[in-house]
Amino acid sequence: MDREETRLRRSPFTIRDPALGAYLRDIVSRLSPEHAEDIRIHVVRTPLFNASMAPNGMMQVWSGLMLRAENEAQLAAVLGHELGHYVEKHTVERMRDVKSKAAFAQFMGMFGIVGAIGQLGVLASMFAFSREHEVRADRLGMQLMERAGYDGREAAKVWDNLLGEVKVTGGDDVGKRSPMMATHPPIENRRNDLLKLAGTAGGRLGSDEYRKAIAPHRMGWLQDEIRRGQYEESIVLFDRMVRDVPGDAQALYARGEIYRQRAGDRDIERSLEDLTASTGMPDAPVEAFRSLGLAFKQRVDGVAATQAFEKYLSAAPEAADASLIKTYISTLKP
Repeated sequence: MDREETRLRRSPFTIRDPALGAYLRDIVSRLSPEHAEDIRIHVVRTPLFNASMAPNGMMQVWSGLMLRAENEAQLAAVLGHELGHYVEKHTVERMRDVKSKAAFAQFMGMFGIVGAIGQLGVLASMFAFSREHEVRADRLGMQLMERAGYDGREAAKVWDNLLGEVKVTGGDDVGKRSPMMATHPPIENRRNDLLKLAGTAGGRLGSDEYRKAIAPHRMGWLQDEIRRGQYEESIVLFDRMVRDVPGDAQALYARGEIYRQRAGDRDIERSLEDLTASTGMPDAPVEAFRSLGLAFKQRVDGVAATQAFEKYLSAAPEAADASLIKTYISTLKP
C-alpha cells in the first residue's frame, strides 16, 4: 500500500495545491481530530464521483466528486464516510478478506466451469460484506459530521444530486459510473437512510469557503466533465449549477458547450443562449468566446462567428489553437 501511495504522489493526475490540501486537512481535523494526523489526502484529477480510504491512512478524493459538491458540508459528508471506514478498520478487514477469497477463487479456477461459478460466488460474498461496511460507515460518518457542526441533511443531498444524473441514463446504479463504487448501496436507498439519520437539525454549510477553495481548479474540472462525453448526465449537473447560481459564467459556458457538442434538436439555439450569457459577464471564461464562435459557425453565421473568434484571440493570443481559429476566420470572410 505504501508503494501505491508513492506512485500516487508521483502521478501527473495528482493535484499538488498546498492551499487546497490545507483546506481539506482542516475539514478532516474538524471531523476527526483524534485521527487527523494519520490521514494523508490526495486529490486526483479524475472526472468521476469517488473517494476512497486505505488502511495506511491514504485518502483519495477525486475531482469529479469535488466538482459536484455544492458546499463544504457535502464534501464533509463524503470525507466523514471514508473516515468511518478508517476508524472501524474496514479497509484492513476487507484486504484480509479479499486475499483469502482470491486465493480460494484461484483454486476453484482450476476446475473449469465449476471454477467460474465459484469465483462468482466469492465475488458476490465480497460485495455483500462490503455493503454492510458501507452502511456502518454512513452512520459513523453522520456522527462525525454533526459532531463537527455540519448540517447532516447535506449528506442526503449529495446522493440526491447524483441520483438525478444517473437516472437520465437509466436506474440508480452508481457502480456503472465508477467501478470502485460498485459495492455501495443503491443511491435512492442511501439517500433515504441518510435523511433519517440526519433528522431536522441545521448546521454549517460553508458554501463560500468551498467555492473559494476549488476556484483555481473548477474550470479545468468542468472541461474534464465535458470531455467525458456523457451529455445527458452533464446537462443535469450543469442545470443544477446554473439554477443554484444563475450568474455562474463558467457553468453557463459548460452547459452551452455540451449543447454545442451534442448538436441535437434545438441544441445550437440553447448553446448560443448560454454562451451569449456567459460571454456577457465580467468573469467570462475565455473559452466561452471560442465556443460561441464555433456555435455560430455551426449555424452558418460567419459574421457573428468571426466576431466571437476575434474576441477569443484578443483575450488569448497565445492559445494552443490560435492558428486553427485564425484559419476559421480566414475561411469565414466573404
